Amino acid sequence: MARHAQSRARTRLSRRSKAVSGLALSTLVGTALWAWPASGDDHNSGTDAKSTMSTTASGPDTPRTPVSAPKTAPKAAPNAPAGRPIPGLSDAARKRIPADARQVLVVTGQDMDSFQSRVVLYTREEGSDDWEPGPTWAAHNAARGWTDDHRYGDLRSPIGVYPLTDAGGLLPAPEGTKLPYDHNSSFVADGTGVEGEPLAGAFDYVIAINYNREPGTSPLDQQRPWGAAKGGGVWLHVDHDGPTQGCISLKPKVMRELLRTLDPDLHPVIVMGPADY
Repeated sequence: MARHAQSRARTRLSRRSKAVSGLALSTLVGTALWAWPASGDDHNSGTDAKSTMSTTASGPDTPRTPVSAPKTAPKAAPNAPAGRPIPGLSDAARKRIPADARQVLVVTGQDMDSFQSRVVLYTREEGSDDWEPGPTWAAHNAARGWTDDHRYGDLRSPIGVYPLTDAGGLLPAPEGTKLPYDHNSSFVADGTGVEGEPLAGAFDYVIAINYNREPGTSPLDQQRPWGAAKGGGVWLHVDHDGPTQGCISLKPKVMRELLRTLDPDLHPVIVMGPADY
């Protein structure tokens, strides 16, 4: 089983995104629990934890590929009302949002190398092209910022548009949770984070980001369709007041709200990257 914990021996990373070094593994006491890296990247493999979730199968996500904008945009029909698009995204990113998606979680980093980001959930009514924003939440991404070619252990969050189909956590699902939820004692974060902050509770609630994973499985699942070198285990999880290795972290209250709100019938996706991705 992949370990999601980090060693207590860390070189403290400043809030100015200084280089991260001295990352190591910590170990858990006991034999019933598994540790997982707060990064989202797998550190080793073993027997999968028993899953208690119901699964909803769907096709795997595809790697990010550049999308060229047309040289001339199509003209709108006379008197046709213009839809209200999601602001702050490039045309290429907007085009990668599936047509049936009615919930889009937008994670915007301050810049390419920052681990500070903001999160907004946009929704639209059936048959409408108007995207309505919800509240804005502060979040952390990976310690070294962002990349469009994520690799195992690079301490960067993968840029892209990915479905959100599966959830889980150490704690029971909040009442009203709609995504398939794996309540499992194997969601354990131990040790300290990059800046020395405790990781306990980071995996109380988890939503899997479908980067290099098999949709319809527990977030704990170790299948990596694009190969181990591309990393995996990239999640939304509870914030531990510091940068991650690849995940997006939010306050517990926000994670509970997302679990109650994200609806498989509305085909939620996450759009994540630096500003103006």
